[in-house]
Amino acid sequence: MELVKIGLFGIVGVLIALQFKQQKAEVSMYIGLAVALVMFHYVLSWLFVALEQFEAFQTYIGQGASYLKILLKVVGITYICEFSSGICKDAGYQSVATQVELLGKLSVLFSGLPILFAMVKQMEGFW
Repeated sequence: MELVKIGLFGIVGVLIALQFKQQKAEVSMYIGLAVALVMFHYVLSWLFVALEQFEAFQTYIGQGASYLKILLKVVGITYICEFSSGICKDAGYQSVATQVELLGKLSVLFSGLPILFAMVKQMEGFW
């Protein structure tokens, strides 16, 4: 039910922003940004609940906990970059949005390197 509420909040916020788009484009952008920030805050509250569950899960997986941390880091990077890129696109700065997306992709690549190295190390043991 909470997801429906936040979805409706987003739709109403966009409809209000559209009303201002013709006369005051900057007000429309600020409304969109405010709606996005409120939704981001709501998602962060869910994230903390999920992190508590992951911490409980780490006790069961032992050494694999480092991989779980990397997974969470990658998910966080992708969400933040997608959020930032969307705001840049809405503001009309497509080139900045593209650079944010590129930065996110490179960050995910570099964050995942320890997993790649662990896989290579495992494969060395089989050869």
